Amino acid sequence: MFYVSTRGDAQASSKKKFTEILLDGLAPDGGLYLPESYPKVTRGELDRWRGYSYAELALAVLVRFIDDIPPGDLRALVEKTYTREVYGNGRDPARAAEITPVRWLEPGLGLVELSNGPTLAFKDMAMQLLGHLFEYALAKQNEEINILGATSGDTGSAAEYALRGKRGVRVFMLSPHGRMSAFQRAQMYSLPDDNIFNIAVRGAFDDAQDIVKAIFNDRGFKARYRLGAVNSINWARVAAQLVYYFRAYLAATRSSDEPVAFAVPSGNFGNIFAGHVARRMGLPIGRLVLATNENDVLDEFFRTGVYRPRGAADTFTTSSPSMDISKASNFERFVFDLVGRDPAAIRNLWSGIDAGGSFDLSGTPYFSALPEFGFVSGRSTQADRLATIRRTFERYGVIIDPHTADGLKVALEQRAADMPMLVLETALPAKFEDTIVEALGHPPERPAAAAGIEGLPQRVEVMDVDADAVKRFIARQVEGAR
Repeated sequence: MFYVSTRGDAQASSKKKFTEILLDGLAPDGGLYLPESYPKVTRGELDRWRGYSYAELALAVLVRFIDDIPPGDLRALVEKTYTREVYGNGRDPARAAEITPVRWLEPGLGLVELSNGPTLAFKDMAMQLLGHLFEYALAKQNEEINILGATSGDTGSAAEYALRGKRGVRVFMLSPHGRMSAFQRAQMYSLPDDNIFNIAVRGAFDDAQDIVKAIFNDRGFKARYRLGAVNSINWARVAAQLVYYFRAYLAATRSSDEPVAFAVPSGNFGNIFAGHVARRMGLPIGRLVLATNENDVLDEFFRTGVYRPRGAADTFTTSSPSMDISKASNFERFVFDLVGRDPAAIRNLWSGIDAGGSFDLSGTPYFSALPEFGFVSGRSTQADRLATIRRTFERYGVIIDPHTADGLKVALEQRAADMPMLVLETALPAKFEDTIVEALGHPPERPAAAAGIEGLPQRVEVMDVDADAVKRFIARQVEGAR
């Protein structure tokens, strides 16, 4: 299995193996890595996987993308990751071994529980594995790495919990100052580990993400300080997310010919892109339902063919902050597939995006082909979120977080009678207590391990939107440790 860049050529010299792109982040040309082709899964294999544990299924999926780690070593990494102990924060301890159980609200409508990990968010599902993969690869190469990332809410804490104390790794995580929930800030900023550094940027998530991209595109700085990525620009994140699509599908069906729809709250397009890849591999996904909040750039594209990222000043601050994103990094990977994997087309389209512009595919063969990819979309507002949280509790006795509420609201609009609808959960509602109180009049239950987290001492550097300032901060920390 080789990997290519969305903006590069297909020459053998430009292709890389998994462990190379694991530590690389962005490709040197500014593009994102993708498999040279997607491996296929047969109905017979799906039938066989129905009896697998989560770790066994993860190995069966990931070995198709990772052929430069010996199978025995990969098995050990997967088995160390997906355990009852790691994912034991769920609401039903008896089901902890299932890792991502499906909770049926009613026949044909279910929630995929993805928030039972250490930070109570779906990002743990991939990030815990990524931490073990990083440590393994660095030890093999006798190297160190400095992780640079940006978060709109849950990626940061999931990355820091996965990498805290890991040998050979430092983490520099940017977040939008004052735009995450108090719980989210506390999870990140209260970590005392010497290898964790938090930077709060006076701006929106897109500003933080632009800083990260600018620093990665400084090849000299990236090489000197050995920068790597854990954001969903890292292919390993997407690969690990594939597993729970397969797991949920197998839990929701009796036959491997039955179609299933997935509704996905979407910000940076990584989670739903994993669903797209699973569908291309042959998983019978009938529909991928993309749900946005008021920051509806992606919904606009799937309805109109126009991709029009907004500036930071025009990005709404909402009660589903992990979706407050107006320039989705992983969208480039999808458009690469949409335009027939033509890197020249991507370079042309993204030259305008990188310059602050937009593009319009309406009236093109690409937009005409969009239905073949199985996507439909919709948006949700603050009023929708509160109403959905309230209705879900009253009807099913289940409390959901604001992002999952966005997903469920759009799922109900796009639900079809001929296939089950599975909504991918984003986080435990305890992470968004203020919104739950607003909707229901009382706080959600909080896991014992998270009691009083907001009262812990916090460490964070607050900076202006300035890539050079962030580079100077990274350099001071790294040079000081040498």
